[in-house]
Formats: sequence, structure tokens, C-alpha cells
Amino acid sequence: MKKILLGISLLSVFACATTNKKVANTNAPESKPTSAGYWQQHVDYTMDIDMDVKTYQYKGKQKLVYTNNSPDALNKVYYHLYFNAFQPGSQMDVRSRNIKDPDRRVGDRISKLTPSEIGYIKVNSLKQNGSAVKHETVGTILEVTLNTPIQPGESVTFDMLFDAQVPKQIRRSGRNSSEGVALSMTQWYPKMAEYDFEGWHTPPYLGREFHGVWGNFDVTLHIDKSYTVGGTGYLQNPQEIGHGYAKENTPLNLPKGNKLSWHFKAPNVHDFTWAADPNYEHDVLTMENGIVLHFLYKDNLERNYLANWKQLPGKTAELMEYFSKHIGPYPYKQYSVIQGGDGGMEYAMCTLITGQRKWGSLFGVTAHELAHTWFQFLLATNESKHPWMDEGFTTYISNKAENEILGERKENPHKGSYNYYNYVVKNKLEEPLSTHADRYHTNMAYGMGSYSKGNIFLSQLEYIIGAENVANTLKKYYTDFVFKHPTPNDIKRTAEKVSGIHLDWYLNEWTQTTHNIDYGIKSVNGKEITLERIGKMPMPIDVEVTYTDGSKEMFNIPLRMMRGEKPSSATKLKDWTFAHPTYSFNVSKDVKSVEIDPSKLMADVNLENNTFSSAK
Repeated sequence: MKKILLGISLLSVFACATTNKKVANTNAPESKPTSAGYWQQHVDYTMDIDMDVKTYQYKGKQKLVYTNNSPDALNKVYYHLYFNAFQPGSQMDVRSRNIKDPDRRVGDRISKLTPSEIGYIKVNSLKQNGSAVKHETVGTILEVTLNTPIQPGESVTFDMLFDAQVPKQIRRSGRNSSEGVALSMTQWYPKMAEYDFEGWHTPPYLGREFHGVWGNFDVTLHIDKSYTVGGTGYLQNPQEIGHGYAKENTPLNLPKGNKLSWHFKAPNVHDFTWAADPNYEHDVLTMENGIVLHFLYKDNLERNYLANWKQLPGKTAELMEYFSKHIGPYPYKQYSVIQGGDGGMEYAMCTLITGQRKWGSLFGVTAHELAHTWFQFLLATNESKHPWMDEGFTTYISNKAENEILGERKENPHKGSYNYYNYVVKNKLEEPLSTHADRYHTNMAYGMGSYSKGNIFLSQLEYIIGAENVANTLKKYYTDFVFKHPTPNDIKRTAEKVSGIHLDWYLNEWTQTTHNIDYGIKSVNGKEITLERIGKMPMPIDVEVTYTDGSKEMFNIPLRMMRGEKPSSATKLKDWTFAHPTYSFNVSKDVKSVEIDPSKLMADVNLENNTFSSAK
């Protein structure tokens, strides 16, 4: 294991940082006061985990203090047992073998797992405030019937003992990844399901996205001393651990025996993840603002891949600065980029990514997963129900970050999303963005909708309300909803408050239907231009007219239901109503050519009818 230190000491990073209601600590990020009528549940986890790296089995002891901030008395609670998905015959297995276009990483692999290769979490005992409570494991959900209801405002303590086995690496979690990482420990513990204004969220784990309860984690992990660990939280005992975490010039105090006990605390997060390997190289960069970046990757990577990982810290710092500037400040004191998993996946204060990548790919996946810190781990939408807000917004801001940091100078860094959207539409594979992540008919429809159409929601919003208004919308969205669970209506209302434009029609058409945009130039008769709406989705229209004398003029036609228009230097025309299929206006000079939306930010599915050129 090698280590490089860039910047100041790491000592402050490992200070205790808890934010429960009883203990204040200046190192913990502060939750914003909840708005009137808003509430969310709270959890405090204390876990002690003993890992056997030879059998890939571990024993867990979990104490969970659950606070019911809802106005409802709860007769039941539910836990997610995600590892149970990695068993032959599970819903994840069956779904993968029956979907039209299965994820090639999964395919039929789960069906072929042997008993020593499957994943499981077995709950041996569970108590509510010291008394045994009835529970039943149903697939990936633990159903708990409470002895006494949890009243509004009440906190109860659940004590659990469980055994678990790490599955063979297939999807996100697991052991011995394709790149040789020993342990990718994501969604690995019994995790309390979220209860909110919509009720309980207990979808079975089919391989998609997640939703969690905000809280604090105190985790002690006992593991073979040759393994280096990275992940969520602040290490409390670095001098007892070493492995690149200890303060320089201070003697280590390593315990005797074959295992080390890694003690982490993570304040105000909704998940806890870790990865471990005996051959991790550990690099550290401390940013000027004191945030410490950790990079853990296999020391036996090929030389070109190692060189890319050595280049990554500085660029990750630039990404951190970009996202903090354009969305809101990163509130924690550290972040880790860790080789592991099966592609790229975001987690609290860290990400797991595959490491055998060319530089562009390594930077790109890091940019995307780091951006997820804001769009999911700080602005914690229910990504099972609204993956487009998670993946789409992340794609939007990471595209812009890459374009600036790498100096790509793309006029539209989101062009790939528009192309993918058009492909799926033309092949009649599109499904509404309101579809639950697990219930898209095809993986292609899910991927296009969540990543591309979700991205276009924001890039097209620039066309509707103006780029500056969208930039200010993201900042206000962060200010108002950080450490909360925002909904689609929240991003819509934020944009309305910033711009003064009504956007209910946009949220409805773009996310709840598969209506498409298709505007065309119907005719140009002398100085009169007539446009037509062919698609079902209405939009405001920008039209650029080039006159025969070579001059150009931009016109803006607001959509009446917007009750306003974006800031623009264009000539404003009267608004266009939804019911009228055509719209005509006159210009002052002879026309040479006409083009609808030269910015190409409007997702028009047929660009062939968007231009007109005179025969002259």
C-alpha cells in the first residue's frame, strides 16, 4: 500500500461528527429547518460488524433508534434486505431473465449461483424497546408487526442480530468483482424503509434505485488487518488503523490480533457504504477549503490505468468546486472515489466505480457519480419513483462540468441525450417518466427516460425560461431542499418562483405523458410566416428570420399558458394558445430563410420541417 499526501493534515477530518437531536457537534452538516407542513422520519444507526474475508460471511449487531416525525401512528415498520435479491428465483433473477433487453451484467447469472455464492441477510432476533417483536422476511423486505404503535413524535429503539453473506459480484454489490476488488459493500445491512407523506416505500429490490431515511450512522467494522477500507463517514481511530489514514509523524497504536476495528461515524446521511481490498493503493488530496478527497484503487492496475488514477485527484477537486459553485456547497469534510462495483454508482460521501478505464471514461464516470452527491444524496428525491430527477439532473450538471473543466467548448453538451431521446421516440419505445424505475417495459426506455429525457427536462427548461433562470433555479432548489426529499412539484415550483413563469403544463407534458414536440413552418407568403404545431406537446417558439438584405431578426412567441416569457432580446410577439394549431405573423422585410429554434434546445422530434429557404 502506497500513500501520497497533498495539502494539510487529515487530523480534523476524523473528529467525531454526529447530529442527532441530543448531541450537537460543529463538524456535522446542519439540516435546514423544515418548511411548514413538511416532515421526514429520522434514524440513528449503531452497528458492529464482524467480517470473515475467507467465507465472505459476516455477523451484525444493529441498534436503530427510529423517530416518528409523521402525524401518523405506525403499527408496522419495514426493513430492506437487499442481499436477498442475489438468490436463484428471486424477483431480480426472474425479472432479468424475462425482460426484453436484460442488463448484460446480470443476465441469467443469479440463477446459477451456488449456496456459497448467493447473498443473504438473515435476521436472527429483533426487539422493540427490549421486547421481542414479530417479524417475517418476504424476499428483500422484512415486515415487522410492532408490539405497540409508534406514536407521532415518539422514538423507539430496535435491537437486531443478523447473519449475512456477500454475494458473488453481479450488480453493484458483491465480492471479487471483475476487476478483482474483494468487497463492494453497498446496500449490505438491514435498512429501514422510508415512510413519508405518500406512505411506506417498500419496493422489492429488482436492481434499480433506492430511497432512504435521513439519519446518523456509527459503524464499527472488524476485518482482516491486511484489508484497506474506504467509504462513508469519518474514521474515528486512524492511529489504530494506519492504511494511509493515520496522522503523519504520530506513532501508530495497532491492536494485536489478525483484525483491525475500523470505527466510522457519518452524520446526516441516508445510507452507509464501504469497500475493502488487501491491495488498495490509497491517495489523498486535501483541497484548499479543507475537504479531503480519498482515492482507493488496485495497485496492480496496468500502467496506463494507474497513470489515469494519479491524474484523477486534481480534476476531482475541480469538479467538487464546480458543483459547489453551481448548485450549493458540499457540506461534509471528505469524499472518496473507490474502485469497486460493476460500473459506477453513487453513495453517501463516496462512489464506487470500475477502474480499468481510459482517462476520458474515468473522468466522466467520476464527474457523473460525484454530481450524484447533490442530486440524490443531498437533494434526496425518491429515485425509485422519479429516477429522472436523480439521473437526469446529474447528467445535466456533469455534462456542463465536463464541458468547462476539459475545455470541450461544445455548443450543446447535451446533444447525446437529444439523439438518444429521438432514437427511442422514433422506434416507439418511449414510456412516461412517471413510470416506476422497476416497471419500465425495457431497460432502454428506462435508461433513455431517466438519463436523457431527465437531462433534457433542465436543458429544455433553459429554452423555456432562460439559462440564467435555470441556473438560479438549481441554487434555490438546493437552498430550499437540501437534506430533504424533494418531489417533481418542488423543482417545478422552484423554477416558477425564480422565473415568474407558470410551468405546470411543462411538468405534466414532459414527465407524465409521452407527448412529443413537433413544430413546422407551414408557409411563407411574402412577409407573412405561418407556423404549425404538429406534435401533441405545446411549447413557446423562437424563430430566426434571415432577410434578403442579409440581416437577421429573432422572434419569441410565448405560450399563453406560461403567463409570461423568458428574458430575451428577441422581438416579442403575441402569445400562442394551446387550442390553435397554427400561428401567423408578419415581418417588415422580404424573407430569405426561416428557422425554428436555432439553439436546438427544444426537443423537436422532426427537424426537417423547422427550416425554410426561399428560391431566390
